[in-house]
Amino acid sequence: MVCGGFACSRHSLIVLNIIYIAVSFILIGVAAYCRVSAIITSLTLVGSLIACGVFLFLIALVGLVGAAKHHQVLLFFYMIILFVLFLLQFALACACLAVNAEQKDSLARQGWQMSEPMTKDDVQHQFNCCGFEEQNLNVSNPLGHPPCQALAACCPPASTAPCCTGVYSSAEDLTPCPCDKCLDKLRPIIYNAFSATGGIGLFFSFTEIIGVWLTIRYRNQKDPAANPSAYL
Repeated sequence: MVCGGFACSRHSLIVLNIIYIAVSFILIGVAAYCRVSAIITSLTLVGSLIACGVFLFLIALVGLVGAAKHHQVLLFFYMIILFVLFLLQFALACACLAVNAEQKDSLARQGWQMSEPMTKDDVQHQFNCCGFEEQNLNVSNPLGHPPCQALAACCPPASTAPCCTGVYSSAEDLTPCPCDKCLDKLRPIIYNAFSATGGIGLFFSFTEIIGVWLTIRYRNQKDPAANPSAYL
């Protein structure tokens, strides 16, 4: 087998698509972990990279079949779709890396506003915090939070702070909340989610260009086992 020949190109494309399948699982796993660990449902960029991972898995299966059978039509659509996927994944990865701190906080704020009280309560228990960035706000407020009296680590049983009891007797009675704010606890996790998914997405997007180049080369080669007079 001469490197650069038909068999070499075929085997290389098959191996590359097997790598794509592994990459798709890595991309899905890292992005999904970051999304779940942040418990913020509005991280749309991270969710888009999960979709790219799923799509990469499906197109890699098409590439495997096309490479194994030297199927011209499958290889053509595989090449086009893989290039479009590269553009999409590259743009999303750059967007994740380009989002600044203020925009990340804004996305997290939107996620908190859209979350149900039960979700907010789960966040408070998991991270031992109370309220998002403003405390002593009734749960009916978009940025409000459920009472935190169940958090023994930050709300002692005798605490009368409204953030702990959920009872607001008067506008003047705003005893300082003894708990940390959830944004302070979530911020490093959210920032790491964007950095991890953006970096991995950017790195693996460049491997898709190799796949496009290899497919173009492979399609233009003749199968030595086929009819020598067949035009490919």
